[in-house]
Amino acid sequence: MSENGEQTYNAKKYRTPDGVPADIVMFTLTKRERKTVTKTLPLRELKVMLVRRKKWPYAGMWALPGGFCQEDESIYDAATRELKEETGVDGGHLEYLGVYSTPGRDPRGWIISHAFFALVEEWMLEQRQASDDAGEVGLFTLQEALEELELAFDHHNIITDAYLRIQQQMLQTTIARQFLPQHFTLSELYQVIQTVVPEFKEPNFIRKITSTRSRQGILKEVRDEAGNPLSSNQYSQRPAQLYTFTEHEPLLSIYT
Repeated sequence: MSENGEQTYNAKKYRTPDGVPADIVMFTLTKRERKTVTKTLPLRELKVMLVRRKKWPYAGMWALPGGFCQEDESIYDAATRELKEETGVDGGHLEYLGVYSTPGRDPRGWIISHAFFALVEEWMLEQRQASDDAGEVGLFTLQEALEELELAFDHHNIITDAYLRIQQQMLQTTIARQFLPQHFTLSELYQVIQTVVPEFKEPNFIRKITSTRSRQGILKEVRDEAGNPLSSNQYSQRPAQLYTFTEHEPLLSIYT
């Protein structure tokens, strides 16, 4: 007998889950130009992608895109694969959210789901498509998804948790870059933050983001080859300085 018990171990003694799916909460910011005489920022809305299920269980109901992890792949690989198969999206920001294992959450058996959230630019969804397991693919506001739709499984809880997570990250990290072009104005950045976190109000945003010591280094001015500042008046009457995110992530503390 092996000292570490390898020869006496019997996997059949232990019950294993009936399946381990990866479910993905995919967020995007849609943009719609305003019909105004003067230049102004477009209307932005945070939306989540859902697929309408074709098969039992919950046939005909809206659910998160996802599917079962295969034996020869990691759960992260499964999330990446399922996202592409069910929506046509390949790339973007994909991050682990958490595990969902409440008994009875899935009528098919003991199903433990690992949830992820993805932040994807709107243009990446133009060619989206549904897999054989999904009849339709749709984008819904958070109000529609959480208050107006009856969702399959425990996907209401998963979406709620994912929304809280990206709100936290929007205020504590540079995750806003996922919803912005490479070069942007500070007004665009502020609007993106407020779209995801409506309660966020900072009248001195521009001054603080460019001068507060703990934030220094996360943004830099965009300049041309000669070193001259580049600006844009796409959404304003007067040219506004363009910025870009650096790779610096400040270590912030609630105690400072």
